[in-house]
Amino acid sequence: MARVDPALAAARTAVRAELAELERGDLVLVACSGGADSLALAAATAHEARRVARSVRSRGYAVRAGAVVVDHGLQAESADVAARAATQCRDLGLAPVVVRRVEVDAGAAVGLEAAAREARYAALDAVASESGAAIVLLGHTVDDQAESVLLGLARGSGARSLAGMARRRGQYRRPFLGLRRAQTEAACAALGLTYWTDPTNDPATVDQRPDQAVPMRSRVRSAVVPVLEEVLGPGVVEALARTADQLRDDADLLEGLAADLLAAARVREDDEADVEGSAPALALDAAALADAPPALRRRALRAAALEAGCPAAATTARHVDALDALVVSWSGQGPAHLPGDARAWRACGRLFLAPAKAGRDRVPPASATPQE
Repeated sequence: MARVDPALAAARTAVRAELAELERGDLVLVACSGGADSLALAAATAHEARRVARSVRSRGYAVRAGAVVVDHGLQAESADVAARAATQCRDLGLAPVVVRRVEVDAGAAVGLEAAAREARYAALDAVASESGAAIVLLGHTVDDQAESVLLGLARGSGARSLAGMARRRGQYRRPFLGLRRAQTEAACAALGLTYWTDPTNDPATVDQRPDQAVPMRSRVRSAVVPVLEEVLGPGVVEALARTADQLRDDADLLEGLAADLLAAARVREDDEADVEGSAPALALDAAALADAPPALRRRALRAAALEAGCPAAATTARHVDALDALVVSWSGQGPAHLPGDARAWRACGRLFLAPAKAGRDRVPPASATPQE
């Protein structure tokens, strides 16, 4: 038996574990950009889809394996890159292979990277729904996880941000969160696959580009991580990924408890009718929130902000601080302005949060806000 390249074997083993839960004939989709990570994932999936649950006592069974290529249209050659990725997926035996062009709002308040991510996942959700896919595989690696932790640390946005990406969330699976980027490149080399390198991710060109053209993640990848590995040692990437795993468990527990707190603090406002079609304000018992431990209260407040229409990527610790001040140190101050043009204010022992239109129409003037 021919010896399989170790990196290729690792990629196949990682995918095998994710496909084991599928039934015969189920469809799995691979999100493929044509880069080394997603192309190695596509190749490993095409190989393993034919032999799910295979063992010494079973021949296993086949599942269907396809791919989705999302063209963000952010670079001049993006259509060609997408077409080439789709061709490579078809050559690997994947079917169906869907190319989906998306429109990214370059002026979005959440930033270009976040806007592109939202557009990408919307496209993946749509194709998965249309095709009836059971799961969607994403090619994120340990390196991507470490970069996510560093970006979360820089934003100062708490444990959830530091927890990075989950291995499983809904229909999405990330089989390669235990593999390094170098392994996916080696797997492609072993199969003779030519992968695309995003020029904004190329360390040789990052410093030659205007700041606005280079994603922050790319700068972390090309400038920050190499310094950390040089100073702290080659195991720093894996250590950051382990930190994410540990913090994710903590964050999951605390967010579950915070959801219970939010439900307990919720007040039904029968007189809070819609304002010209806008959603009614969310009313919360300020005393119930104030009595809770800060770690739970702040998580509950952030969840309330998201329910009121605040974009998750734009809702920072500063906004949560403003909400917290309305709960624990209120002295008649006016409303808090939140992302997405939402508003929060306090009156009569209650904290109100409302989406943009309702927030503008219904916030009482500061002089009219009752003192408690």
